[in-house]
Amino acid sequence: MSQGALGGLRLIEMGQLIAGPFCGQLMADHGCEVIKIEPPGVGDAMRAWGQGTPLWFEVVARNKKSITLNLREAEGQAIVRDLVAKSDFLLENFRPGTLEKWHLGYEDLAAVNPALIMIRVSGYGQSGPYSHRAGYGGIGEAMGGMRYICGEPDRMPSRAGLSIGDSLAATYACLGALMALNHRHATGQGQVVDSAIYEAVLAMMESTVPEYTVSNHIRERTGSILPKIAPSNVYPTSDGSVLIGGNQDSVWKRMAAMMGIPELGDDPRYNSHVARGARQQELDDLISDWTRQHTSAAVLAMCEAAGVPAGNMYRAPEMLADPHFKAREAIIATPTARFPDLKMQNVFPKLSATPGKVDWTGPALGAHNEEVYGALLGMDSKRMDDLQARGII
Repeated sequence: MSQGALGGLRLIEMGQLIAGPFCGQLMADHGCEVIKIEPPGVGDAMRAWGQGTPLWFEVVARNKKSITLNLREAEGQAIVRDLVAKSDFLLENFRPGTLEKWHLGYEDLAAVNPALIMIRVSGYGQSGPYSHRAGYGGIGEAMGGMRYICGEPDRMPSRAGLSIGDSLAATYACLGALMALNHRHATGQGQVVDSAIYEAVLAMMESTVPEYTVSNHIRERTGSILPKIAPSNVYPTSDGSVLIGGNQDSVWKRMAAMMGIPELGDDPRYNSHVARGARQQELDDLISDWTRQHTSAAVLAMCEAAGVPAGNMYRAPEMLADPHFKAREAIIATPTARFPDLKMQNVFPKLSATPGKVDWTGPALGAHNEEVYGALLGMDSKRMDDLQARGII
């Protein structure tokens, strides 16, 4: 297994689906030993999630070790404490209070390992009047303000197309864990990282709150444009569409020349950010009339030559065929016995001295029971057989 930047560290992952496990994936990608705890006989619900053939688990559980353990039983909880004594992090995304009910709260575990960093991901955080509520990513996206501004203005708010709230909370959880690790280097003490989905979304909301507090402005849904930022939109071509961003004075001058109307680069109606913003629809109509006369490939070639940012709308087929993706190995082949043609996104971010690596995809349920219970915790086969027979592991 690749060491990576987090080599030598161990994380115990509890919980399921995305909000916690994506944090575990990020850390496993960079060399942290992640031991994922799953319910015996059932496993993480993510094993069955996905459109068509369920494949998301192959990504979110990559580089992790899977063990089965019944956390509802006292013997299972005792095994968690044994694991915590030998680990650096414990990651969980249960509803707040669940671990305390199982006598696995931070106070309990810090008594076993004072250096433990406990990473807690939840809908509303570990405190406050809503903390006890069940919270999914979509609810956090709504409460954090993102859902309201997604979509077209004449329709109900739209989903972003991804479980972005869960992934943001997990990403901030990972960031917090590394901050806590640096603090532990200085003090030897662990702490709790409390990442709430709604707050992770709120953190990405730019100046929406200040805009309201200063001028009572509330951002609304605007579809494919950002109001007063022009030109920046998806424009129709003779065979599809392209995204073009010419919303800077110097870029707009180059874009106007590219379109054969160089005089508009200095025209007072368009030669400043404010002027273009005031005529956004007019400018979009003008550009659309031009792009419709050309293929997408021709428009992109002209934009590249003129130094105007532009791009296609990519799906998986376009990503797999793109030479830039190939050159940077943004997508890698990860063949398995079940899926010989499996490909997925590579480790990100890229580190020059300690690059991460995908060593294996999501493992079979309990694939590492013998390694973890036997080699790490020192259980003999007789005890493991007994625990398995009684549904503890």
